[in-house]
Amino acid sequence: MDSQIWIKELSQHVNQQIMGFYLVAEKELREGKQGYYLRLKLQDKTGNIAANLWNNAQKEAENFDEGDVIKIQATVVSYKGQIQLTIQKLRFADHSEYDIEDYLSRSKKDPDYLASEFFRYVDSIDNSFLKQLLHIIMDDKVFFTLFMNAPAAKSWHHNYISGLIEHSVAVARLCDFLAVQYPVNYDLLMCGALLHDVGKVYEYQQKPAIDFTDIGRLVGHLTLADQLICQTAAQIDRFPSELLMHLRHLILAHHGEYEKASVRLPQTLEALVLHLADNLDAQTTGVAQLVEIIPDTELWSEFDRINNRYYRIYR
Repeated sequence: MDSQIWIKELSQHVNQQIMGFYLVAEKELREGKQGYYLRLKLQDKTGNIAANLWNNAQKEAENFDEGDVIKIQATVVSYKGQIQLTIQKLRFADHSEYDIEDYLSRSKKDPDYLASEFFRYVDSIDNSFLKQLLHIIMDDKVFFTLFMNAPAAKSWHHNYISGLIEHSVAVARLCDFLAVQYPVNYDLLMCGALLHDVGKVYEYQQKPAIDFTDIGRLVGHLTLADQLICQTAAQIDRFPSELLMHLRHLILAHHGEYEKASVRLPQTLEALVLHLADNLDAQTTGVAQLVEIIPDTELWSEFDRINNRYYRIYR
């Protein structure tokens, strides 16, 4: 039996038994035809994988929580073309048994590069009020460190350390291009792009698995970002009320639809462009993350429960 196998290597061990340590990113006790079973999403620094425990699921579920690292004995199986784990044994792992850095997913982009790109877009803004607003928020070293480390989502896209700044820079890059194509106010659009998800600094926590904070669940990142922007604008002498209203609208409307928790529908050209740029980067990155983990022997991704479809790769 092999010792520790990284998730990206599991496709090479189909129908073999493995043993290793993995972080529990998601945990769900489900009821099936034969009784309860445990459905897990396990992760390490190389990726994530679905795993099932069929026996004694209710009892075993009491022994660990999301965010814990567990040691498992499991068989690597291929189910409908996707690599999964069937767990025979598991136990809670003590902190002394592993290095937590081996189980944290991080952006593949260099954090210093992302920070440099972020402030390059800040400096591209000419409006003195918007530039001052951005600098007051982001020049706070404690806050910017939180912003740099935050994920952009719990499970779908950019769900890793530095995912938030990676996503913010990508949306700003798209908006920078779109501002050439369409008659938008560049400074307003770019400020909205850089700040649209800033509330996620408070919406998520990593322990080390990503989860919602209480204020994230009860208030949400759109409202938290709006609150931060209003509080900051109040510190700037004679910040134009019309400008603040339009910036707030960008933040509160960027989800685009009420069904997707948008506070308002986009009702300005800038708000529409920001919503589309945000959705393009989020959805494309989410799909890319699914496609990236398709085993070399397969052509189809695992099922995308958000968009209700599979994706085929071109080889």
